[in-house]
Parts: sequence; C-alpha cells; structure tokens
Amino acid sequence: MSDFRCFAALAGAAVLTAGLLVGCGKSPFSRTQAEDKNKPEPAVPVEVAPVTRGAIEGTVKGRSNLEAEEEVKIFARTSNRVTELLAEEGLTVEKGAVLLRLEDDIQQTQVKKAEVRLEKATQEFERQKALFEQNLISEQMFHDAQFELKQLELALDDARRELEYTVVRAPIGGTISHRLVKYGDLVNVNQHLFDIVDFESIVARVYVPERELATLQVGQPVRVKVASGGTQIYAGRVDRIAPVVEAKTSLVKVTVGFPEIGALRPGMYVDAEIVTDPRTNVLLLSKRSLVYDGDQFYVYRLVPDRKVERVLLEPRLEDRFNIEPTGGFKEGDLIVVAGQTGLKDAARVRLPEDPDPTEKKAADEDADLSAAK
Repeated sequence: MSDFRCFAALAGAAVLTAGLLVGCGKSPFSRTQAEDKNKPEPAVPVEVAPVTRGAIEGTVKGRSNLEAEEEVKIFARTSNRVTELLAEEGLTVEKGAVLLRLEDDIQQTQVKKAEVRLEKATQEFERQKALFEQNLISEQMFHDAQFELKQLELALDDARRELEYTVVRAPIGGTISHRLVKYGDLVNVNQHLFDIVDFESIVARVYVPERELATLQVGQPVRVKVASGGTQIYAGRVDRIAPVVEAKTSLVKVTVGFPEIGALRPGMYVDAEIVTDPRTNVLLLSKRSLVYDGDQFYVYRLVPDRKVERVLLEPRLEDRFNIEPTGGFKEGDLIVVAGQTGLKDAARVRLPEDPDPTEKKAADEDADLSAAK
C-alpha cells in the first residue's frame, strides 16, 4: 500500500510540474516553435545573367499578300482566227513583242479600198481647188471637197488600225502568266487572250497601326519571309507610305518594294518586319528575367549578402530575346533569369556555384563523427 501511495505522489508531482511550466510559458513545444520562427528562411536556388551591351532594333510587323504593280490583261481588239501563236505561259517578253497573229485578209482588203477612195478624193480635191482659185466654183463646193478628203483620210486610218489589231503585242515587258487562247481559235472582240506580269514590280502592301506612323520613313529596310514556311529572308525597303489613315481600321498602308525578288511570286502570303530604330552598344536584359505584374514588368537584381531586390523595368525597345531598359541598370548587373517565380524582394538566394546547405550539413556531421571516433 505504501508503494502505491508513493507512485501516486510522484505522478501528481510530475503533472504539477508540467502545469507550472505551461503556465510560465516554458513548455518545450513553445520553445521549439520560437526557435523555428527565429530560424532564417532557406535560400532560394536561382540562376543569374549579367546585363550586357549589344545591338537591338525597333520593328513594326505586318502580313500581306504579294502583288505585282505592273500586271496587264490583254484583250482582242478585232475578230478573226488565230493563225500564229508565239507566246506561252512562263515566257518572258519585252514590251512590243508579238504574242499572236490573226487572219488579216479582210483587214488588208479594207485598207486597200480606203487607199483607193482616198486617192480618188485627193485628185478631186486638187481639181476643186484649182477651180476655186479661178473663182469658177463657190466656196461651199470647195469646203465640201475638203471635208470629203478629211473623212476618207480618217477612214484609211481606221482601216490601218484594224489591220494592226490582227497582230497582238505585249503592252509591257514581263512574263506570260496566263494564256487563254489556242492556235486556230476564232477570236472575238474583247476576248481575254493573255495575262502579263512584271515580276520586278512585286510589292507587299502592309497595314500597320496608326500609332507607328511617326516611326515610319521611306527607304527603311524591311525583312520579308514567306509565311508558309522556310527560313529564307528577303530584303525589302519602304517605297511609299499612305498619306491618310483608314478611318474604319486606324491602319496605315505601307508599300514595300524589293531590289531583288528571288523566289518571290505574286499571291504569296508573307511576314514583313520594318526596321524603324536600329540601335547599337546599348544595355540589354534577357527576356528570361521578366516577372509580370499586371501591365508592368519587374526583374530581380542580385545585391550583396546573396539577396535580391525587385526592380521595375521600363522598356525602350525589345526584340525576340532581349529588352533595352530606359534606365536603372548598368553593365554587369546580375539579373535573375531562372527561379524568380515566387521570389520576394530582399529574399536570400543561392547560386549554382554556392554549396548546397543540406550537403554542407551532412559533411559537417560526418566530420564531427570522425573527430569523435
């Protein structure tokens, strides 16, 4: 019985002691929590890259179908059958080259008839003129003979023109893109015969936002790439800038020409990049460093004691990989380019070359064990 009383007394004393410790704020659990609060947050592993100097360009982008400014559809101006076909699709011709010939028997006859009538009228006019000078005929009769002569001269011009129409010539130099007639066809007036395209006149009409108008100038270089694929870049230039803004779309038409067309052809869909502001030897930040907060950009810059500061970035120019800041940076600044997600201002960071705290702790424990042995 005495042993049981002793055990109960000891248990009560233990409970009383624990209660006193809790009441005094000296619980072992609260002490552990306090130690965890005072313990510094672990360093965040990040990668950094220096602010460097280099070249960057301000550009305006757009898309367009290529078209030829000099493109002509050729129509027949007289009727007859095709007797000679001298042009085929893909053939390059010069201005005035003969493309086809039509039968011209009727036209030749009309010319000869007009020449005979004119010759007769000329003789009659000379006779009437001599009589008029001798006051043997009235002034009215002389004027009638003169008028008849003019009419027959015009009739001969018309007949010769109809004869010329039997020979179809190229109105411009270029390439035959379509042939719509065959040898032996009976051609009617206004029938579509050929299409000719001058590939050297190919342009891209790009529409850009109104806000870019102040940055555009005639002669600016343009990089053009076929949108369907391929890596070939074609050099172009700004030939013309429309003097008005389209009211419905707030877009400005920019005509891009090419000194050499290469494999470009009318109808191709292309991406155009107008270089508006080329700059060299300027500070550049990698776009990998950007942190977005609403419509603003931020980056984290490494400061002493392996901490970072959050810096507002105001871009002046940007391209696919880099941004030129308006200010606030200097060459050599180390900017976080990986691991910045969730990073906070003044946070501690660890670079790839820094020792891993876990591995360092394990190494220290191993060293302690070795020393104890």
